[in-house]
Amino acid sequence: MNFRVVIPARFDSSRLPGKALLPLAGKPMLQWVHERARASAASEVIVATDDERIAVAARGFGAEVAMTARTHVSGTDRIAEVASARGWSDADIVVNVQGDEPLIPPRVIDQVADLLAVHSRADIATLAAKIESHNDLADPNNVKVACDAGGRALYFSRAPIPFNRDAPTTLSAACLRHVGIYAYRVAALRKLAGLPASRLELIEKLEQLRALENGMEIRVALAVERPLADVNTAADLERAERALLLRP
Repeated sequence: MNFRVVIPARFDSSRLPGKALLPLAGKPMLQWVHERARASAASEVIVATDDERIAVAARGFGAEVAMTARTHVSGTDRIAEVASARGWSDADIVVNVQGDEPLIPPRVIDQVADLLAVHSRADIATLAAKIESHNDLADPNNVKVACDAGGRALYFSRAPIPFNRDAPTTLSAACLRHVGIYAYRVAALRKLAGLPASRLELIEKLEQLRALENGMEIRVALAVERPLADVNTAADLERAERALLLRP
């Protein structure tokens, strides 16, 4: 299996300005993400950004950088520009590793690429992890996913899904936290980037709903290694730093 990784990185962040370059256990957060991606089986790892500060920092720790337009509203759009500029074929697989996942396990990157390769009719693949506390289920920063019996995504939401009407505080095996990593076929990536924002996407502020609303198939599997949540807040940053410092 051959695949590439693109790490879309922007400087602006409403909750953590300059998030990609914030120091984390002695390195910029983006460097940790890049190192995780380089430890995967990816044939190529590219940082895609529109900000010179990020580009300079990324080149400083040895990353390949693709400069992209400032008009992109999502990482998907940014990756689609890279795929187009570099002439990648429609059947090629590219993995979107988000720049705020400093603890993403390399095995998980390989897994999501393999999941898409195995399911030839799927457009996109992503991963999930079991939710183990009601607080995590209720937290809108934890995106949830519901799947059909074959492992195809039915819906993503910031709300608790599925909702147990008879026992609202009870967790079940169907309660899954979405792990924010995606593998795309380049043809699907181009299609998704060319579609307008969808109704459900605008309500939930979740881009993957655009794919579902337009009939695209998203395959979901349980992550082979449970990753920590991505970094969205100062508290997340502190947790990530503690985890990195405790690692051998």
